Amino acid sequence: MNLRRDVFQALADPTRRAILLLVSTQFMTAGAIAANFGTSRPTVSKHLQILTECQLLEQEQNGREIYYRINAKKMIEVDEFIEPFRKLWEKRFDTLETVMKKYKTKKQ
Repeated sequence: MNLRRDVFQALADPTRRAILLLVSTQFMTAGAIAANFGTSRPTVSKHLQILTECQLLEQEQNGREIYYRINAKKMIEVDEFIEPFRKLWEKRFDTLETVMKKYKTKKQ
C-alpha cells in the first residue's frame, strides 16, 4: 500500500529539513546523507522515504547507488502556498513598526 504523505508534516521534522538543506546543493547517496547525522542509517532511510513519498526529494539510480536530489518544482509549490501568509505577516510587522515609531516619538 502506497501511503500519501503530507508535505507540511514532512517539513515539520527538523532532521528532514536538514536533509533537504543538505541535498539542495548536490546529489547524494543515502550513505553520504546518513554520515552527516548522529542517527542510524535505517532512521535516515525512513526520513528519505517520507521525503520521497511526498515528492520533496527525487531518486535517481546510477549503477548500484541511488542518489537523492531536491525536487525544485515541489518546493516552488510549497513556497507558493506559504507566500500569502508571508505577505500577511510582513504587513502586520510593518504596521507594528509604524505604531512603535509613533509611540517612541510621543515618549521622547
